[in-house]
Amino acid sequence: MKKVDLKKELKHLYRPTAKEVIQVNVPCMNYLFVDGEGEPGSESYVHAVEALFATSYAVKFAIKRSALETDYGVLPLEGLWWVDDMSTFSTERKSDWKWTMMIMQPEFVTRELINQVVQEVTQKKNPAAIAKLRFDSFTEGNCAQILHVGPFTEEGPTVARVHQFIDARGKRTGKHHEIYLSDIRRANPSNWKTVIRQPFEL
Repeated sequence: MKKVDLKKELKHLYRPTAKEVIQVNVPCMNYLFVDGEGEPGSESYVHAVEALFATSYAVKFAIKRSALETDYGVLPLEGLWWVDDMSTFSTERKSDWKWTMMIMQPEFVTRELINQVVQEVTQKKNPAAIAKLRFDSFTEGNCAQILHVGPFTEEGPTVARVHQFIDARGKRTGKHHEIYLSDIRRANPSNWKTVIRQPFEL
């Protein structure tokens, strides 16, 4: 059985430092997505996360059983957050946010396999948001990012650091991106680790 450590292979994207904002180039990768709007923790958000993880783990086990005989860790939950006018984007008004929750899939995961697994997950568990699930590629390109350690409610200053880094070099583009590295059901909020990422143009 071949084992693949995607977090290690993509360390520069999934394990950034908390000491300083850094510039990275994020390549085209494939993801499972669910779109929605409103605050994190809302019913639609919870349903989206449930569908993403149920499908991602089913894909992982399907790959292990396949001719590839490959095992890998499911990648963390990620979220794109935005408002129609990004100049008014604020962590203080999360009820106005629109979002896309997503989990990156290894390059050997095919659309055919995703379609097959979605059918299986629908029959066995039928998560509420399974019909909203989509599989597609996503490219961010040039980005600034840093690791935030602590509760989500204290992200404001960290987000401001990322914006200051960008504003000194270019122009913010795209959507506010977060990658959730911690299991918030178990970890103390003071230890939660979240990658804060923002695309920008030089």
